[in-house]
Amino acid sequence: MAPASLLALSLLGGCKGCGQQGAASDTGEDGRPSASRSGVKVPLPDGWSAQVAPDDSFQAGPPGRPVLRVDLKRGEGAQLPSIETLVERVREELKDFEFSLDQEEETERYSLLRITLAPRLADGGVGPEAPGFFGARRVGNDLFLCASLPGASAEDVLRATDACREIRVQGALP
Repeated sequence: MAPASLLALSLLGGCKGCGQQGAASDTGEDGRPSASRSGVKVPLPDGWSAQVAPDDSFQAGPPGRPVLRVDLKRGEGAQLPSIETLVERVREELKDFEFSLDQEEETERYSLLRITLAPRLADGGVGPEAPGFFGARRVGNDLFLCASLPGASAEDVLRATDACREIRVQGALP
């Protein structure tokens, strides 16, 4: 597994299987994919599709190229991590990467962090840069953990960040 994939999984708190309780793809009222078993609505950009990955996470992106991963932690909304906590986790997990903090955004309902990262090479150099984001969104009593996946473009990361920011649960407060 690529280092960036491992990073996304580790920052998501080892949430493998969290989606079993509620992340499934279906089509919402607006014709766009949404997670229906729990009434979760993830607003996706035009042309994006969604699917449930083999690890039961919700993944979305342009056709054939998932760039957004969302995991659900039921009943853990009160544990919404602060932006400082997200930054600390990124620093801990990115010891083999150079990275810059491009945007930090925090409200009482979400924490979002956009970064640019590049692997440190054995010869002391730095590999190619790539954009990324990590976020958490509280909706009611639930916590949604979001991350961009390797291969996402800068535009994909912006769109994925917007989607995470706007996650809703049918019948729940924003």
